[in-house]
Amino acid sequence: MPVLSPFPFRLPRRLAPLGLCALLASGASAVQAQADSAPRPAVLPPVQTAGALHYQCGGIGTDESTAMRAAMKDYPLSLLFARADGAYEANVDVRITPQGGGDAMQLRAGGPVCLLQLPAGSYRVEVQGAGQNHSRTVQVGRAPQTLDFRF
Repeated sequence: MPVLSPFPFRLPRRLAPLGLCALLASGASAVQAQADSAPRPAVLPPVQTAGALHYQCGGIGTDESTAMRAAMKDYPLSLLFARADGAYEANVDVRITPQGGGDAMQLRAGGPVCLLQLPAGSYRVEVQGAGQNHSRTVQVGRAPQTLDFRF
């Protein structure tokens, strides 16, 4: 009984094993090339600390911005900074003061998105950027909160 080949051509019997090896090697190379060109998940910026506050600020570039926005659901408080026309704003000074007393926490947001880990409670968030000051009060601890500041 003849052996059916999945190939549209015939190799001499003595070369058939070499042809199969070449085919497998080229397939492995194609898979490796696809893996090398696949987009890698963006890494979030490093965690920084200011008093009881642990935070990550960034969002520069599409990949990092997408990663940070996706992570917002995992943080008690997120801050977004943008101009009135919707363009992102960075280098914003942030001061977070616990409402029940305690030391204020200050940071400079190096990107338009800040992910904040802080204890449950009520806080006053004051920001200064693009020559403007804004402030809001927020209750942290129930569901994730997002404050959107426009300059």
